[in-house]
Amino acid sequence: MKRISLPAGKSFHDMLLSIVLTFLWIFGCSGDSGYKPVDFSQTVEIEHPVVSTADPHRLRVAVAAMISPKETISYYQQLLEFIGENLGVSIQLIQRKTYGEVNELFPKRQIDLAFICTGPYALGKEIFGFEALATPIVRDRPYYQSYLIVNKSSPFKSLEDLRGQQFAFTDPESNTGSLVPNFWLLEIGETASSFFESFTYTYSHDNSIMAVAKSLVAGAAVDGHKWEYYNQRNPYYTSMTRVIKKSTPFGSPPLVASVYLPEPLKVKIRQLLLSMHEIDEGKRILSELMIDRFAKPEEQWYQPVREMYEQINVHITRSSHETQDS
Repeated sequence: MKRISLPAGKSFHDMLLSIVLTFLWIFGCSGDSGYKPVDFSQTVEIEHPVVSTADPHRLRVAVAAMISPKETISYYQQLLEFIGENLGVSIQLIQRKTYGEVNELFPKRQIDLAFICTGPYALGKEIFGFEALATPIVRDRPYYQSYLIVNKSSPFKSLEDLRGQQFAFTDPESNTGSLVPNFWLLEIGETASSFFESFTYTYSHDNSIMAVAKSLVAGAAVDGHKWEYYNQRNPYYTSMTRVIKKSTPFGSPPLVASVYLPEPLKVKIRQLLLSMHEIDEGKRILSELMIDRFAKPEEQWYQPVREMYEQINVHITRSSHETQDS
């Protein structure tokens, strides 16, 4: 059986988590200072921008750590093993801290496949050179939403109630964890800096959920799929949170392939994923991931993300011109 070379996951003690998130809170209001100090030394690291080519006997699959490393391994392991076994190839998992770091590996030909966020796909596929192979169908829909969450015992009932509070974003390039909440703020004539007392980046949806559960922040915006997954599989922290707002539906995060991956191999991967729910082992794995099946992506599912980004960009450009004129 083909196996995946994966790092051994380590659990975090709640006290350590609190210290880490508190550190993030104090120092994390700039984009680069919000990293969770996770040791990635046991994962595959590519230090130099050496252009490499695809290996027909190996697939290099990248995942941005939008859930903690241990949870990432648990979440993706069986799916990747299934792909490797059915295609007769080995799988090499490459973890990165941010979506941006994953995107940068594509033009260097250092990865073949990646699980990325809807935002980076909708806004960067031509720039970085990847294409969507399959989109997960969850609860009979190819969509997901951003959830605005608060502590269950808090009095907050709407976004407006979070004015002057502390807030957690995930990755700056995350659709549900950054783009959507910033768009919500734009709709009421605010920005994160003007609306919140302060804010941070947790670089992980489960970190954001835990930060809200522990009242380290008043609110956070997270991937609705991830919140629902934890709420059914491990609801310890989600049970301490409450969803007060949901976004419009967007196309779910797709599995993407490098444009440099040979077309016959891309076809095989797509066909395998699209028929996975018809195979007993595949159906079992999908059930554990709370995915009904995979479907061929349609660009219209991702258009709302592009439109949202364009509106934010227009606002930023207009504000910049007004500042210069004044």
